[in-house]
Amino acid sequence: MGRKLDLSKLTDEEAEHIWEVVQRDFDLRRREDERLEELKGRIKKESSKRELLADTAHLKDTHCARCLQPYRLLASRRQCLDCGLFTCKSCSHSHPEEQGWLCDPCHLAR
Repeated sequence: MGRKLDLSKLTDEEAEHIWEVVQRDFDLRRREDERLEELKGRIKKESSKRELLADTAHLKDTHCARCLQPYRLLASRRQCLDCGLFTCKSCSHSHPEEQGWLCDPCHLAR
C-alpha cells in the first residue's frame, strides 16, 4: 500500500471508474465494520444474560437461557457444546460434525 501509482496517463473516464471502485470499497468496508460491531454487541449482550442465568440455579434448569421460555414436553432443552448452557430448540442450531447443539450466540461467535 505504500507504493505510489502514476495515474497521470489515465483518461478522465478511467480515473472516474477507479474512483467509483475505491468509493464502493470504502462503503463496503464501512458496512462490514458496522455489521461486525452489531454482532459483537449482540454477543456481549447474550454473554451478560448468560452470566446472570448461570448464577440463578432454579431458572437455568427450567427455562431457556436465551428467550427465558420454560421447557415443556415439546420444547425440550439442548446443551450448548461451547458454553454448556441449556437452550430451547428455537434458540439453538444443530452441529452435525460434533453431534450436538450450539446456542445462537455461540453459533454466531464461530
